[in-house]
Amino acid sequence: MKVFCSWSGGKDSCLSCYKAMLEGHDVAYLFTMFATTGRYTRSHRLSKELLLAQSQAIGIPVYCRRASWNTYEREFKRALAFFKGKGVQGGVFGDLHVNEHREWMERVCAEPEIIPLLPLWGIAGKDLLGQFIKAGFEAMVIAVKDGLLGTDWLGRRIDQRFMNEMEKEALDICGENGEYHTLVVDGPIFRKRIATRDTRVVKRKEVSFLEILNFELKEKGLEEIC
Repeated sequence: MKVFCSWSGGKDSCLSCYKAMLEGHDVAYLFTMFATTGRYTRSHRLSKELLLAQSQAIGIPVYCRRASWNTYEREFKRALAFFKGKGVQGGVFGDLHVNEHREWMERVCAEPEIIPLLPLWGIAGKDLLGQFIKAGFEAMVIAVKDGLLGTDWLGRRIDQRFMNEMEKEALDICGENGEYHTLVVDGPIFRKRIATRDTRVVKRKEVSFLEILNFELKEKGLEEIC
């Protein structure tokens, strides 16, 4: 099936995209919503340049729209209409277990007859993160919710040590309550890896972000390419 992948740039959207590929789906587009300024993504506050670098590294074009929270659903539906016109039959989403999110997706996808696919749905958080690591993905923490995790977690790699420490903190291991967000920089669907350079911490309300100031795409060995 020809599909698009709802793309945040983080671990869940990346793993769901990977699983959809393994199931034989043709992921034709990554789809990301930006804030109204068009400078940063709405969910993870990635810069437009960094998002385009991910798209280039993976080799799948990204389709973007801008929206406020008030216009989000309207712009999302316009994107679905665009995909339908390109022959897309389904959409891949990285949601895990929040029923309200699933109900919203199923409702907005129903009108254009886009089939919502949720390859991560119902997987326990520890198992999901373990699958992500075992598959060979590399991700880093780029946002933390103040009061739950400190800024010393920013830049941390998602690995077994990370999992162990999240369990000790008694927090949702996948960050489903907004504890943290991630940026995927490498993995089996990446043709190139993203090497981050200079960063700085930026605070927006109750969230601290790690803003990537400089980065570059690096070639990978053929044995690393999916």
